[in-house]
Amino acid sequence: MKISMERGALLKAVAQAQSVVERRNTIPILANVLIEAEGDTVSFRATDLDIEVVDKTNAQVERAGATTVGAVTLHEIVRKLPDGALVQLSDDGASGRLTVEAGRSNFSLATLPKEDFPVMANSEYESNFAAPAPVLRRLFDKSKFAISTEETRYYLNGVYMHVADSDGGQVLRCVATDGHRLARIDADLPEGAAGMPGVIVPRKTVGELRKLLEDDEVEIAVSLSETKIRFATPEITLTSKVIDGTFPDYTRVIPAGNTRKLEVDASEFAQAVDRVATVSSERSRAVKLALDEDRLILSVNAPDSGAAEEELAVAYGDERLEIGFNAKYLLEIASQVDRENAVFMFNSAGDPTLMREGNDQSAIYVVMPMRV
Repeated sequence: MKISMERGALLKAVAQAQSVVERRNTIPILANVLIEAEGDTVSFRATDLDIEVVDKTNAQVERAGATTVGAVTLHEIVRKLPDGALVQLSDDGASGRLTVEAGRSNFSLATLPKEDFPVMANSEYESNFAAPAPVLRRLFDKSKFAISTEETRYYLNGVYMHVADSDGGQVLRCVATDGHRLARIDADLPEGAAGMPGVIVPRKTVGELRKLLEDDEVEIAVSLSETKIRFATPEITLTSKVIDGTFPDYTRVIPAGNTRKLEVDASEFAQAVDRVATVSSERSRAVKLALDEDRLILSVNAPDSGAAEEELAVAYGDERLEIGFNAKYLLEIASQVDRENAVFMFNSAGDPTLMREGNDQSAIYVVMPMRV
């Protein structure tokens, strides 16, 4: 194999591949990226056996062929090469080495046989549809903060993507929760998605997917089966196993009867929470919200380090209420708000609180209070 590529294009392709590779591997081949050159395209494939990413890009292919080489090392080399350099990768099967040349730099890297590289089995996808990148980006970006990191509740370690019924008909919905907070985000149902199975997309896949969704102009082809999900752009294909488990009935925890309504400027609120939480001990980080007629007092009382309070002008017309929350959860939810105003719906100091962006019902968040 012998190919030449511009450094920028090579770096982009290798960066996508190496981020899937697990740093600590017991199987040496899984630390490698499979490079396949044919015609005028080169594909870079990496896997951790749960996720597989393939990045295809144009190159000058002088000699077709394939080899595997350490993904992280190749990425580091390309990253450190000068901008705009022309990089030549050549491998002769006999020596088991891949030569990387750019200008006066020359590297020789150990390779492993391409035959040993595991390729994810193609499954039959029951459902296929396309969605614009910004739509999928919003669904996953706004929900992923609520993914649980508790390994024992593995079925919460991802985003539940499914078709749901809403007031205006069926929607494509993403839900994530860790038992303390919940995010439920809706988007218009893409054509062809109506019969799709509900799947739990793992946390790592959600992180990798973000790189595919950066270009606003791109349509993403989504294919699903009961066990796998695939996201594809013309250049990159990301295939992942889905979490084998049942997502709990999240509708039961979304409060319907909360009547006390607080409307507040989202960024002012987030900044005020951040400021008062500065004095609290890292462990509890509880912030108390005291609500009165058009007035909100945020306070933190940490006996070992100090106290803080800040007053905000808000729209609130119900009876007086005092309620406490984990500062981190409040900040994460407030930072999701794209619009100017955040609307909180309270019931009592011990009940879950609902939050949405203005009158928009397509993104709602639930957060459990804590005692203060």
